[in-house]
Amino acid sequence: MVGVDEAGRGPLAGPVVAAAVFLRQKDFKNRIEDSKRLTPQSREKAFFEIKQKSQFGIGMVNHRDIDRINILRATAKAMHKAVSRLADKLTKAQLKSAFVIADGNMLLNLPITSRSIIKGDVKSKSIAAASIIAKVTRDRIMERFDKIYPGYGFSKHKGYPTAEHRSLVRNIGPSPIHRKSFLKCVQ
Repeated sequence: MVGVDEAGRGPLAGPVVAAAVFLRQKDFKNRIEDSKRLTPQSREKAFFEIKQKSQFGIGMVNHRDIDRINILRATAKAMHKAVSRLADKLTKAQLKSAFVIADGNMLLNLPITSRSIIKGDVKSKSIAAASIIAKVTRDRIMERFDKIYPGYGFSKHKGYPTAEHRSLVRNIGPSPIHRKSFLKCVQ
């Protein structure tokens, strides 16, 4: 069972990141559930343990491509990349028997049998693990962008449209990593 989930569909800035996770072990010391239900510290601990007990692939689509093809297609593209990168790490036997489950209602056209599950990050440990890998990866990217583009607070809000973030964009203008197609809500 390969779980797939994404982080970053709703932010005003930065990439959308997807992860595909094949758990080699089912028992975890840390809570493995929807990344939004965990504190940043809990996510980091879970992230480290998931990395040790799984094989995973990460896919990312940047803000320019999101503007060009829209967020739904960008999310599907990131998920395809994540599955492809994981598939490169699996044995032929693992790949032959793999079954992909993706969070939400994403229809993925994959060479591997797949199915989407609404609220999958609550129902499946492998999707929850993918949620954590994607979220921690994206958060770390946004923390790096905070150093490149100081003044936007990316380390704090990770690009999501908080009142503070929208106010900053109105006052100083968008950064180079803002999704122009998402800035209508800032007006």
